[in-house]
Amino acid sequence: MKKFRVNNLLFLRKNINVCYGESIISFHFLQQFIWSTIKQLFYLCNLKFFFMATTSDIRTGLILKIDKNLYTVVDFGQNKTARAGAKVWAKLKGVDNGRTIEQTWNSGETVFPVRVEKRPYQFLFKDDTGYTFMDTENYEQIAVSPEMVDAPQFLKDGQEVSVLINTETDQPMGVELPDKIILQVTYSAPGLRGDTATRTLKPATVETGATVNVPLFVNEGELIKVNTKTGEYVERVKE
Repeated sequence: MKKFRVNNLLFLRKNINVCYGESIISFHFLQQFIWSTIKQLFYLCNLKFFFMATTSDIRTGLILKIDKNLYTVVDFGQNKTARAGAKVWAKLKGVDNGRTIEQTWNSGETVFPVRVEKRPYQFLFKDDTGYTFMDTENYEQIAVSPEMVDAPQFLKDGQEVSVLINTETDQPMGVELPDKIILQVTYSAPGLRGDTATRTLKPATVETGATVNVPLFVNEGELIKVNTKTGEYVERVKE
């Protein structure tokens, strides 16, 4: 194994000097020692830095920092070609502006995910500044732009949601509704008695103003379960 002579390796942080005397150590050990010392210095200085990962860590919902902007992974996959190495691609949605882009990396390439924490919030109201939510633990309120809300057409007063918080800046990055929510049908053409067909659909307006295609037997005033990810009817709910 290739060896190096290390002379007076010095790490300085304010009044803390970490010195390593003259010795001969392996390249592998030197790497481990330097990386361990750097992490300790970051900890001592109370500095925050981005955690690194590789393309193998990419998954749906992961938030990445690319060119100083934050993007959420919507979809991803891998392309393998005979002439070149494997490529990893991802469809990304901008956290701040909702703009969709595509990005490609070489397999194993470094990416920079952002540490995210989900916190419980409650929807209060919408106005010209955006959507306002309240932290259910400390009752603090935040306002976010419409682009940051997932499926805003299904938000109703008092709806519980999850707000994604950037742990490095403590700023909101997105709002997620539950996968399935229960809504009341406020308008729909009358159904036919005895008609239990589920393949034939009709438009129905729910309490939030959104339109959902429902089976013919669903009537005005009834409760239905809706998939917020697809906007599709799931089932009728009995009170």
